[in-house]
Amino acid sequence: MRPSQIVPLVVATALFMENTDSTVIATALPVIAKSLGEDPIALKLALTSYLVSLAIFIPVSGWAADRYGARTVFRAALCVFMAGSLACAGSSSLAGFVAARFLQGMGGAMMVPVGRLVILRSVPKSELVGALAYLTIPALMGPVLGPPVGGFITTYFDWRWIFFINIPIGLAGIALATIFFENVREPERPPLDVLGFLLSGAGLALLMLGLASTGRHLLPDWLSWGSVAFGAVLLAAYFRHSRGVANPVIRLDLLKHGTFRASVTGGSLFRIGTGAIPFLLPLMLQIGFGLDPLRSGLITFASALGALLIKIIGPRILRLYGFRRVMLSNALIASAFLALNGLFTAGTPHWLIVCALLFGGCCRSLQFTCVNAIAYADLDTREMSAATSLASVAQQISLSLGVTIGALALETSARVQGHASITAADFTPAFFTVALISAAAIFSFARLAPDAGAEVSGQKVLATKPGDGSPQTLGPITPLHASEPGRPSA
Repeated sequence: MRPSQIVPLVVATALFMENTDSTVIATALPVIAKSLGEDPIALKLALTSYLVSLAIFIPVSGWAADRYGARTVFRAALCVFMAGSLACAGSSSLAGFVAARFLQGMGGAMMVPVGRLVILRSVPKSELVGALAYLTIPALMGPVLGPPVGGFITTYFDWRWIFFINIPIGLAGIALATIFFENVREPERPPLDVLGFLLSGAGLALLMLGLASTGRHLLPDWLSWGSVAFGAVLLAAYFRHSRGVANPVIRLDLLKHGTFRASVTGGSLFRIGTGAIPFLLPLMLQIGFGLDPLRSGLITFASALGALLIKIIGPRILRLYGFRRVMLSNALIASAFLALNGLFTAGTPHWLIVCALLFGGCCRSLQFTCVNAIAYADLDTREMSAATSLASVAQQISLSLGVTIGALALETSARVQGHASITAADFTPAFFTVALISAAAIFSFARLAPDAGAEVSGQKVLATKPGDGSPQTLGPITPLHASEPGRPSA
């Protein structure tokens, strides 16, 4: 096999492990909560802590690879992720489990971005598209296999065994990276914005910890809201700091580009709804409808399967209709499928739920393809790395907010309806709430020009004939490949 095939497959082991781990945990959350003696809603902290850790450390992954070498950082990241997995398996309290998930996130933040750097620096440009295909397809299999595997292990064994899946995969990744990766690094690199990293990292951590711990989960309410306030102050300080340094750790000035701004703002709103699904859906099926984890996993995997199927026809849809039309209409359709989850009952036929999740997964995946690709339509090469960092941070934070808002909607519904604990009826308003937030993304997408991102999509655009001012159709421009940052199933 050529390096253009081997290197992406090695990186795909890390992405496969990360994506499988996330979906396995989502399926097992109700059982983990029962084992730890916690309210299932409190386990939102296990999901948000991981996502916040990704958001904090992704921006420095490129600098670390340039400073210490991509192979060194990639192998160290795998070790950290495996250590976090073992810590999760050994956790006996909510605080310990949340801390272990944060440690996992530190490893995950370095694994995939650094792996992509290895691909970009070791594969010839002429073979890059094929190489990225070798990376994407195995990684997309993780969310498909994760729910059934997690459900099977949780139902017939102990939930702690789900974290041991990562160990052989991680060890294989370390061995293969040692053999096939070059320890590439940049001889010249800008200095790390240490103050910016501390301000942004502490601000994000405190803000999201405070929001996720409301409802007396882990922290008393006064401390939760204090964390929110202090985190907001630190983020405001970072915003001021970033305007006065040459190389800030997160470049907010990139939002001046209209396509990138629409991708970040509209994409974040849309992802809030998507981020709630891995949290709300298994809880509804297991706590609301009384299914065991295995049957729950055999239903929820349909969403990831839909995301995999749309990859085949997604580019054709974009070439026909362009980014703006697809993103506007598809945002509403995907949000409608999200709201549809709130109408399911214990008596709804399982095949009907699977079909709805399958089509909903297709729509969400198409939207993410659009959002991730148009982000880079108007950026030059020098801005790509910084843009990827900012987009990845926004992605992880919006997914984390989805979990937090979904949990808050559940708790509010239970409180209003006078339930001591959540019931099946509480999931309807929760799904409707996050669906409305996702649908609000259309206000960002509506500001795009009709031909926005035409170079990337290959859409046929109209130009003006010289002399008479009448429109003429130009052929499609060869689309640029835009890999999807962060988790493909986001």
